[in-house]
Amino acid sequence: MGMMKTMAAACCGLLLASSLPAAAQAPAPAAAGYDAALATSLGADERGMRSYVLVILKTGPKKVEDKAERAKIFEGHFANMGRLAAEKKLALAGPLDGKEGRRGIFVMATPDIDEAKRLVDTDPVIISGLMEAEYHKFFASAGLMMVNEVHNKIQKK
Repeated sequence: MGMMKTMAAACCGLLLASSLPAAAQAPAPAAAGYDAALATSLGADERGMRSYVLVILKTGPKKVEDKAERAKIFEGHFANMGRLAAEKKLALAGPLDGKEGRRGIFVMATPDIDEAKRLVDTDPVIISGLMEAEYHKFFASAGLMMVNEVHNKIQKK
């Protein structure tokens, strides 16, 4: 009879436990230092990530030999990047090593490739044909949205 009582008690315990919500279903506590307002302002999901478009700038079909014209195009290129960054449309930009014609990258703060194309098409290096762009969906830390703000605090010129 003792064995039967033990089995009955075990079955009751299992039934009771199965009626309670599973621990895995309970919401996980927020990470230490989590800032909900900041996460929202950066467009972060629950993992602190968001969607972007990665743009690879490659050597285009046009060559500009005139140094003054080329300088003007690149002056416009840098001004355009500054404008897009100020508008929070460009999260990150930088040059590449030129291998296989890859000249630079943009990380556009949009998940939409068509919108990224409209933004990139405003750049003088694209308009002139000096460079052309290749577009890829990209998923990364929403913290990239703070790169320009931090960069402005650390650049001397």
